[in-house]
Amino acid sequence: MNHNVSDFIIRIRNAALAKRKEVILPFSNINKEIGRVLVKEGFLENIKEEKDGNKKSLKATVKYEKRLPVLTDVIIISKPSLRVYKPVRHIGNIQRKGKKIVIISTSLGVMSGNDAQKKGIGGEILFTIW
Repeated sequence: MNHNVSDFIIRIRNAALAKRKEVILPFSNINKEIGRVLVKEGFLENIKEEKDGNKKSLKATVKYEKRLPVLTDVIIISKPSLRVYKPVRHIGNIQRKGKKIVIISTSLGVMSGNDAQKKGIGGEILFTIW
């Protein structure tokens, strides 16, 4: 596991494609914040922090509509080998119309592209999800 964010979101996507209701994810503060944003945007039903002895983990519940997962695919944009930073004026070009949403790590925390545009800040483009 070289990149926490990629591992986190790919595990959620794989669970959705395998029609799993819940998935156990590694705990980190950025994973917890990304999970909070995905719940707010409607891709996950909820995310809980669990503790097993000294080890923390996250338990996410995948959201379904008419027995189909809401999350259909994801594209990882920032990687350990290539970080992608964009100002607020370029976020609209990355985020197209429809259900496609960009998740951004900003100086004010992790947020969706719409929230970043409303607040007028850019940052590291983590991934695109739809």
